[in-house]
Amino acid sequence: MYKDCTILIPDMCTIHFSLFKSIFEEHGYNVEILRNEGPSVVDEGLKYVHNDTCYPALLVTGQMIDTLKKGNYDLDKVALMMSQTGGGCRASNYIFLIKKAMKKVGFGQVPVIAFDLGSLGRGGGFKLTLPMINKLLIAVTYGDALMLLNNQVLPYEVNKGDSQSLVDHWIDKLGNQFLQGKGYGLKDIRNNLKEIVKSFEKVPRLNEVKIKVGVVGEIYVKYSKLANNHLEEFLIGEGCEVMVPGLMSFVMYTVNNSVEDVDIYGGSKIKKVIAASILKYLDMYEEMIISAVEKYSKFTPPSSFMHLRTLTEGVIDRGVKMGEGWVLTAEMIDLIQNGYENIVSAQPFGCLPNHIVAKGMMKKVKELYPAANIVPIDYDPSATKVNQENRIKLMLAVARENLDIKIMDSSDGKKHSDLKEYLPKLGLKTEKSLK
Repeated sequence: MYKDCTILIPDMCTIHFSLFKSIFEEHGYNVEILRNEGPSVVDEGLKYVHNDTCYPALLVTGQMIDTLKKGNYDLDKVALMMSQTGGGCRASNYIFLIKKAMKKVGFGQVPVIAFDLGSLGRGGGFKLTLPMINKLLIAVTYGDALMLLNNQVLPYEVNKGDSQSLVDHWIDKLGNQFLQGKGYGLKDIRNNLKEIVKSFEKVPRLNEVKIKVGVVGEIYVKYSKLANNHLEEFLIGEGCEVMVPGLMSFVMYTVNNSVEDVDIYGGSKIKKVIAASILKYLDMYEEMIISAVEKYSKFTPPSSFMHLRTLTEGVIDRGVKMGEGWVLTAEMIDLIQNGYENIVSAQPFGCLPNHIVAKGMMKKVKELYPAANIVPIDYDPSATKVNQENRIKLMLAVARENLDIKIMDSSDGKKHSDLKEYLPKLGLKTEKSLK
């Protein structure tokens, strides 16, 4: 019955979800990605969701209600879809929260679809299949590549809009391939990634020094423009280059948890073998991105999930897996090692696991990496955008001081692994010129 109605999905990763839309359409579903913003979204969430519920739940529910109240959809021919993660997260209750809110507002006839592995192969209504899951994972691969390259080109582009135009071009091109059942084969993926990387490499870019900032945190607030008040755009406007870890690493983290469960608590060995096999399969897609970036450009490639696992040794146990768990700490360390020493940790109200892990591990990370400049930013209905941005500006002030110190130290002839990056700003071509 869901093929006869419009399915509304809250946006999170804009690039990825645009590609997901084409895959759903290929399978006969009419999907719309919700991107409405403004005070009305938060107000509707506060009105119909308990105020102790986490900020992401409030936002997605408010976004859905705000959309339906505008009257652009026939309530008898519309459905809502929400992912359901399971585990120690309030997202496990999103479906029930949304249904309850819909009844309160008078939209009880609108069905709410749970997008999770529990919907795999179910009869009637929305049916998730293994081929569809695989296609969505391939879309994650393309989305991660586009996000990575866009973030490294956008702050430096000579002609404003070039990078976003390329993103739009590839979303359309890949979407058309999906609608024709193409772009999914291993050869197609490699060829597409090759052309994607080469196209971004050709974009004219300024030879400037930018403050490098990494973004970590709870998955929804980390990616969603609605939730983080357009954090990436703000950072770019402040003269920064932004790095946001890919979505694939989070997918692999959730699969890896099944392996860790058996290792720590015991249980079915078969479950562990299956999870390990899936992990290896996902690693193949991740390695395709890394290979394409390394082979066809000078951009910084993403680190593999398997490498992230090694970064936690002696720092945090992999049994810490509520919310983003240990992978959040691993991402901070990885960003620092790749030159993104300045980090914004986005934490939503009500996400206790991420608050504990992110804020709890900051001291340890700074002990290991004294140059780390980390600021936790809370996102909730009462937090003002001005206050959030002022806290980030304080972090950036420290980042600029650190950058100036590096340049001054370099002028004394001291060696730095990232010295070449700062030479153009000094008007120098070689390290010998510093002397």
